[in-house]
Amino acid sequence: MPLPPSLKIDTSRSRVALSPADPVFVQDPYPTYRAIREVAPLFFWEEYGCWCAASHQLVFDLFRDKRFGREILHVATRQELGWPEPQTHLAPFDAVDAYSMLEREPPVHTRLRTLVNRAFVSRHIERLRPRIAALAHELIDGFEPRDRVDLIEAFATPIPVILIAELLGVPASMAPQLLDWSHRMVAMYQFNRTRSIEDQAVAAAEEFSAFLRGYVRERRAAPRDDLISHLIAAEAQGDRLSEDELISTCILLLNAGHEATVHAIGNGVKAILRAGLDASTVQAGGEGLVEEMLRFDPPLHMFKRYALEDVALGPATLRKGEQVGLLLGAANHDPARFPEPERFLPGRDRPPHVSFGGGIHFCVGAPLARLELEVAVPILFERLPGLRLDGVPLYGDTYHFHGLRALEVSLGARTSSSALPSS
Repeated sequence: MPLPPSLKIDTSRSRVALSPADPVFVQDPYPTYRAIREVAPLFFWEEYGCWCAASHQLVFDLFRDKRFGREILHVATRQELGWPEPQTHLAPFDAVDAYSMLEREPPVHTRLRTLVNRAFVSRHIERLRPRIAALAHELIDGFEPRDRVDLIEAFATPIPVILIAELLGVPASMAPQLLDWSHRMVAMYQFNRTRSIEDQAVAAAEEFSAFLRGYVRERRAAPRDDLISHLIAAEAQGDRLSEDELISTCILLLNAGHEATVHAIGNGVKAILRAGLDASTVQAGGEGLVEEMLRFDPPLHMFKRYALEDVALGPATLRKGEQVGLLLGAANHDPARFPEPERFLPGRDRPPHVSFGGGIHFCVGAPLARLELEVAVPILFERLPGLRLDGVPLYGDTYHFHGLRALEVSLGARTSSSALPSS
């Protein structure tokens, strides 16, 4: 595969110039990761202004390195770091982030994670298995009478957003609105965001927060068997989530859980079709298939951490407050950890991929995402054994996210859901 025209590698200084919006990189970043990793597994990415790790070992270690964290202002002041004051127009969005456990470090993170884990327990996730199966069948039934369909719009998107809505206790009819809020907020994390993107994200944060506050009031008065009620009730050592923490947690579960799972399904189905696996192989794939889908083409490609102190790291000296980028997509294709990384091999020996992160920030929604892939994808191929790609799938220019704009497929022969055993 060709390398991006914008790519320039200075091996003597471990510096790389590369536009994340370069079309060649957007459509297939893995040859670029390989070219960089071979000469500079830790490199300074000029467009991001920070050091980045491209090897599996480095990424794996940095997730667990206590000298780095997701926040810095708990150990340094803005004046000390030379940071300007926060932008006032972003205050409503920043207020949501301020209470998100993804952006906090111990002891605050430990407290939030403990409380959320008490509500987001495995039995609440596992009981969604039959609902995921039923939803997959319903969506595939809805493909009739078409011969072609966009699987991102018609399958990958509805499953996670409807499940998250139902898990929270929000009507499934709210799914389009939840999607709109999620898309506008998540756009804040793209490369080269604009003022328009910021204004849309702020409006979405305000609208989403106001909506959830109403639901929280209802659940306080009349609890139900849903995640909002469980989060309200969650308690550890006499402590509970504040309302702001509760709102931020619900928003995080939707935004992170939905956006990533849509792309995990889309990217994974594309990989299966490109690899030429037949329906019976997919149905028998089990855990190996799910983990290879997550490794091969993950939906998130960069996760940043701050240096909490001055850190010497290979060719780099990171000062307190500087960031390091952990390149998950590059780590998952490191041949030192995954033999023949460019091949989609569900039966491979499975060293740990890093698609869900690691350390204290390992994705809290990983069990739900895995369950959705494990249940929905085999049903798709069982019902549609003649499924084929229709054209060339194109990825969106949304780095550090990596997901298809559309996945157009020809449906071919199909099986009736009534002829299938229940899941």
